[in-house]
Amino acid sequence: MQVQPYLFFDGRCEEAVEFYRQALGAEVLMLMRFKDSPESREHGMAPPGSGNKVMHASFRIGGTSLLASDGPCLGQPEFQGFSLCLTPADEAEARRMFTALSDGGKVSQPLIRTFFASSFGMVTDRFGVSWMLYL
Repeated sequence: MQVQPYLFFDGRCEEAVEFYRQALGAEVLMLMRFKDSPESREHGMAPPGSGNKVMHASFRIGGTSLLASDGPCLGQPEFQGFSLCLTPADEAEARRMFTALSDGGKVSQPLIRTFFASSFGMVTDRFGVSWMLYL
């Protein structure tokens, strides 16, 4: 059994997945738009005007697969009560990833040496997703 995060970007999914592809080397495994759904729109699956928005996406960062969607497409994603943790291979990769995730985001803990990690930092990216990096 696996536990996979499913992130709802509320209308910004494609932008977020592309950001993670560039910032973290994410590999897009699958991306399906609402307009490509075999279900009719009459069933309320897609908000009006959201045909090109992402109904479901799957992408991999390192060895972990994440799932994502635009959900209700209101443009105000809310991510609370969790952080996604990254364990980069070395200090240089940690700095590169942290800097990339910080672009347009908010650093809550700069990368520092701690008693439990040679490098640890926390950042909320431009989409509101909280990340922790440590090694």
